[in-house]
Amino acid sequence: MAKTPEILLLNGPNLNMLGTRQPEVYGRATLADVEAMCQARAKELGLALDCRQSNSEGEIVGWVQAVRGKCAGIVINPGAYSHTSVAILDALLAVDAPVVEVHLSNIHRREAFRHHSYVSQAAHGVICGFGAEGYLMALDGLAQLIDTGKKV
Repeated sequence: MAKTPEILLLNGPNLNMLGTRQPEVYGRATLADVEAMCQARAKELGLALDCRQSNSEGEIVGWVQAVRGKCAGIVINPGAYSHTSVAILDALLAVDAPVVEVHLSNIHRREAFRHHSYVSQAAHGVICGFGAEGYLMALDGLAQLIDTGKKV
């Protein structure tokens, strides 16, 4: 029996506050809700899912480095680190696995500083503006990439 492909789901700073922090922007779903939703979808897709959240850039970089050669893909919502972290970008580029970047809000309809994401340079796809549903879209996309071996 083949090993179940593992996906790393990373959430960056302040995403532990989902459901209470600016719900008019980020929605009312909590991080636990998002993770439960994603675990259910991953199971449907035949994927294993490792969910992690950190407010620390270094911890996120360490997690990405640790899965090099071990995971089939990464879904990442880097939060504010999207706009500032070359370190996370470099770690993602070194993984050699498909990456999908997710943002709950449409970062292109917000403040100008949010329009640029360093992480996008490592991403095979970027999903923004669909709220928590964006995470499911990311998992669906990764499942297609993994099945076909095609990197979009």
